[in-house]
Amino acid sequence: MYTFLAGIALLIIGYFTYGKFVEKIFGVKEARQTPAYTHQDGVDYLPMNTKKNSLIQLLNIAGVGPIFGPILGALYGPVAFLWIVFGCIFAGAVHDYLTGMISIRNRGAHLPELAGKFLGKVMKHVVNAFAVLLLLLTGTVFVTAPAGLLNNLMNGWATMGLILGAIFLYYIFATLLPIDKIIGRFYPIFGALLLISALGVGAGLVFTGAPIPEVTLSNFHPDNAPVFPLLFLTISCGALSGFHATQTPIISRTTQNEKQGRNIFYGMMIAEGVIAMIWAAAAMSLFNGPVGLNELLANGGPAAIVSEASTLMLGAIGGTLAILGVIVLPITSGDTAFRSARMIIADYFNYSQRKVTNRLWIALPLFVVAFGLTKIDFTLLWRYFSWANQSTAMIALWVGAMYLFIAKKNYWIAMIPAIFITMATTTYILNAPIGFRLPINIAYIGATIITVAVIVAFFYSARKQRAANIPLEIDISGWDKDSVA
Repeated sequence: MYTFLAGIALLIIGYFTYGKFVEKIFGVKEARQTPAYTHQDGVDYLPMNTKKNSLIQLLNIAGVGPIFGPILGALYGPVAFLWIVFGCIFAGAVHDYLTGMISIRNRGAHLPELAGKFLGKVMKHVVNAFAVLLLLLTGTVFVTAPAGLLNNLMNGWATMGLILGAIFLYYIFATLLPIDKIIGRFYPIFGALLLISALGVGAGLVFTGAPIPEVTLSNFHPDNAPVFPLLFLTISCGALSGFHATQTPIISRTTQNEKQGRNIFYGMMIAEGVIAMIWAAAAMSLFNGPVGLNELLANGGPAAIVSEASTLMLGAIGGTLAILGVIVLPITSGDTAFRSARMIIADYFNYSQRKVTNRLWIALPLFVVAFGLTKIDFTLLWRYFSWANQSTAMIALWVGAMYLFIAKKNYWIAMIPAIFITMATTTYILNAPIGFRLPINIAYIGATIITVAVIVAFFYSARKQRAANIPLEIDISGWDKDSVA
């Protein structure tokens, strides 16, 4: 219990301390107009207040990641708490803040465009394809997961096909309509439901004296469960997630002032970390250790853990409300995953999104592909999602480090987590069954060589770009917003 409570406290303290430190390094410009005003189009670019943007950002980035990931990560024991807390403060929240703020400085650009500007033109094409793949996987995962929960909640009253169809129908409207029509109106309500459900489960754990394990030297490295790199790929959302780099530009296009960035981007990642801590603690303490947890996961997956934990902590009615909150969570990330994919493809081809027919031409093929992916086993999808997710986080952190290096600011705040996740991700790819299947010791050596090569390439490119004095932000002086496509 002490590790859990201390972790929650550290996350909150991290927002007020390290969050301010990162904000100071970046250097906000309150007088600078944001894309919400300079590019206002009534669809994707329009100003919304801090409270609304914060709740939308939280729901965008949360998904099932900070619930299902920590539940699966609970198999590694309380060491998962350390990754959630320190990963969130020093990596995940920094990742989200820099991605969002650099996007604001570059007319709300998405990660592929930022990667092309700061890491080279070839990276724009690579990251564009990679980001769309990640978003398709994310959207699909965030269809199948809530559909399974709804099916369980209704005791099979509605078929999975009918539930999937209803969710996809909602996604179509949320992807195509202006952001303030559905997302802007209903997300504050969904956000309240999410927070109430998570805090309810957390309070239940504390007040019932649930046996939440403590971190000790004996359980720091559980038997038959190598912590590195698997833990850092299993728990992504809630600690560090590349999916967030695809979501922050949605809100960078609706942010009113740069000063709001710490609350919206850094702060909401901290809130996601709290949610992740709660569900990791629930999974560790309520099911007779790893053996019982493994059995329940084998029979019903993470969704079964959510249902059981919610009912145990909050009773039948409260548990049902909590489950509804968890169902809302992935749905409100799935819709913005498809919305983000539409925006990325539109930006790549410079295809105007003012007309709904233009949005439809891009969105419909995405939904057709995603529907086909729902036929694939969820566990397999999650493995590929985790790999693609952390690879995207790696790219986004290197973009942040490059931006700060060129600006002659403290780039280590982004570079240190970039190096760490590069090492973890490449080790996983070299060792995993879905990768090259190399022995773990060989994978460590190979990942070290690749990581060192990336560092060398970074400094070589960074010095060239600093010497070339490339512009870090798009000049908005005299911008005619009516000319924006």
